[in-house]
Amino acid sequence: MDKKTLKETEIRTRFITPAIVEAGWDIHSQVREEYSVSAGRIQVRGRMHSRGKPRQADYVLCFQKNQPIAVLEAKDNKHSLGDGMQQALDYAEKLDVPFAISSNGDGFLFHDRSGLVFPQVETTLALHELPGPDQLWQAYCQWKGIPQANHSLIEHPYYDDGSGRSPRYYQMVAVNRTVEAVAKGQDRILLVMATGTGKTYTAFQIIWRLWKSKQKKRILFLADRNILVDQTMNNDFKPFSGAMAKLSPKSGGLERNGKKIEQTLAVKKGHDRVNKVDTSYEIYLGLYQALSGAEEARNIYKQFSRDFFDLIIIDECHRGSAAEDSAWRDILNYFSAATHVGLTATPKETDEVSNIHYFGEPIYTYSLKQGIEDGYLAPYKVVRVDFDHDLKGWRPSKGQTDKTGQLIDDRIYNQRDFDKKIVMEKRTELVAATITEFLQKTDPMQKTIVFCDNIDHAERMRQALVNLNPEQVRKNRKYVMRITGDEQEGKAELDNFIDPESPYPVIACTSKLMTTGVDAKTCKLVVLDQRIQSMTEFKQIIGRGTRIDEEYGKFWFTILDFKKATELFADEKFDGLPEQVYVPPEGGTIVPPENPGDDEDGDETENPDQPGIGEDNGGYTTGGSDTGHGGTGGNWGDGEENGGDGEPPVKFFVNDVEFKKIDQRVQYLDANGKLITENLTDFTRKSVQGQYATLNDFINRWHNADRKQAVLDELAAQGIFWQDLADQLKDSLGDEPDPFDVILHIVYGQPALTRKQRASNARKRKDVFSRYQDSAQAVLDALLDKYADNGIASIEDIKILRLPPFDQLGTAPELVKAFGGKPGYQQALKELEDQLYQDDVS
Repeated sequence: MDKKTLKETEIRTRFITPAIVEAGWDIHSQVREEYSVSAGRIQVRGRMHSRGKPRQADYVLCFQKNQPIAVLEAKDNKHSLGDGMQQALDYAEKLDVPFAISSNGDGFLFHDRSGLVFPQVETTLALHELPGPDQLWQAYCQWKGIPQANHSLIEHPYYDDGSGRSPRYYQMVAVNRTVEAVAKGQDRILLVMATGTGKTYTAFQIIWRLWKSKQKKRILFLADRNILVDQTMNNDFKPFSGAMAKLSPKSGGLERNGKKIEQTLAVKKGHDRVNKVDTSYEIYLGLYQALSGAEEARNIYKQFSRDFFDLIIIDECHRGSAAEDSAWRDILNYFSAATHVGLTATPKETDEVSNIHYFGEPIYTYSLKQGIEDGYLAPYKVVRVDFDHDLKGWRPSKGQTDKTGQLIDDRIYNQRDFDKKIVMEKRTELVAATITEFLQKTDPMQKTIVFCDNIDHAERMRQALVNLNPEQVRKNRKYVMRITGDEQEGKAELDNFIDPESPYPVIACTSKLMTTGVDAKTCKLVVLDQRIQSMTEFKQIIGRGTRIDEEYGKFWFTILDFKKATELFADEKFDGLPEQVYVPPEGGTIVPPENPGDDEDGDETENPDQPGIGEDNGGYTTGGSDTGHGGTGGNWGDGEENGGDGEPPVKFFVNDVEFKKIDQRVQYLDANGKLITENLTDFTRKSVQGQYATLNDFINRWHNADRKQAVLDELAAQGIFWQDLADQLKDSLGDEPDPFDVILHIVYGQPALTRKQRASNARKRKDVFSRYQDSAQAVLDALLDKYADNGIASIEDIKILRLPPFDQLGTAPELVKAFGGKPGYQQALKELEDQLYQDDVS
């Protein structure tokens, strides 16, 4: 047998896998083949998307399930022993393991980052010399610095419900590093994971392993949103049922789709009408505010002894716990003997507030940029809308009064003032009209969050959108809803908004309530009409759209920006650049065209980080803050209040100043995440020529392909989308260009034909038709019509024979039989395609 003739899969099956088993690895529980470390980055062009190629490690060797210690990359025997090493090292770094191995079936090249298994970094081994799991596990633990006495802690397995669900690689690394940190005695731990990457599921697995190992017997999970606690209890934390209770003085239960979901409450009214805590549970979930905020609940946590909890998980720890003088920090200080694990997508670092000062440097960071590159988070485009008075400012005339008769202070008002110190009603109407235009031209039923400056602004925006969408509102009055902390009917619709199966509400006007903790997987449009000066808040808001929901067609989203938030993209603290930034011109469409402009958005960020989390009612903060100071009224941590002490400052209402849209800029990211400013045709030309240097190279690939769609898919994976190009080139190529002609024309400068012209030419040749009987000729003729109408991809699927007009010619089996069977039909189709493209054969 000549190994050189074997494919990689055969090398793996015949040589590598047997050697792994011989070394003592259990093929079922310790060996993961084709382990996914990337789902494939989603590429966005125009209104289309495609996925890049997923990345998979050939073998991941584990001590136990989800406990990797080595990565092995295989190559066929035409490659050298070490040709897979650099790929193995890349995967090993991602999976946080010290051992990378490469093989071509002759033996192994073993790379030892630990320096504990072999005396040199890379060692060549025979097939029978591969180290076994016990040897590598001991070296792994020593490399990680885990004491021998605590090995049993990190060896406790993950929760497995039998469904096959397994943590993604980055969740696995986050869990393992946290458990390992506890095993090493670390008592303050910070995990940074981008919004939408599954922090709650990660927290569940951390708690499960520490709880089941008896290392941590009583656990407190703290959040700052009631909906976060409810979602957590009824979803990821459900396996804790029976041992878990909610710390809340309010009568419990969660309404979802009209059905009450009961929750176990740990706080009851005693005979003396005082809240009493039941300390018989092992796992508690609660709000900062429910433990220390409102008067009736104040200091509930002090009913526990200081050493009651062994572990405290602080979700969204950038909020209250980051500030040393906050009421929330008092809870952590009270339970200072426990291990504290902070979870956040956006650690806060200012002169006054610091997560790192409290928790230390993050033990693991999985960023927005990495999530987008791996294909686990949705990329996004930005439509930047600038108004004339926002940029130039507006000054009242001498003695001018507002619509209530108030004399307007004589000064220049600009974007900083609008909707806070002065309400320009025409501006609100223009924002609402722009949102409506975008929805009508894309999808009126796409879930949309409109972030406003305050509650009053959110209500005015709701009214404007209702008046601009009368038909939609007549279909369902909940088409537009204000969802803010002060208004119960709106808050009650939050579950329906985030439920993919509930079509309404479609548009949610909010201020602060939905900035965090809202798992809106199907949100496709995020509107920013709120002045954002905090990078932390900006990342949280962007996170409302980053989740992917393939079942409901959510792969990317759009940010419609009216308040220059795109300036924050230039900040070094931001790590997830947009696919596109587009600023509509005056009188132009709000939907981005498919040919980006040449100007880059190089504006500087004006203010670095000015936090403000309490809901702003009409331009003045009315309670609650980013540091946790102030009461929370009756809202129990939902982040928005509608009352406060003292008189608000004067606000002016102006209804007769017109606003206009100005400017246009567009930016794209290429397949490698690099910002480009060339137009779509230039981008396509470079991408195609990078793969097919000459016209002959492309034509040969096209004619030799068994399916033309395969060639289109290869190019689409690089971000080339045929419909967008065809729309752009209608004037020069007509309404029906074949993708083949699009490439010939814009990449190689060749004349192009329409699909109808190609179909007509193929009919005239008669070469294929003359070989078949009448029934087969009728099928071929109908295939040419289908090609002319819908393109080459439509005729390459044999299922087309079940559709009109083919179903009038006979059943699919009868039509295939007319060609002598399926191979004969496929050969005839190949000949027909050759005739379609005969003019271009080189």
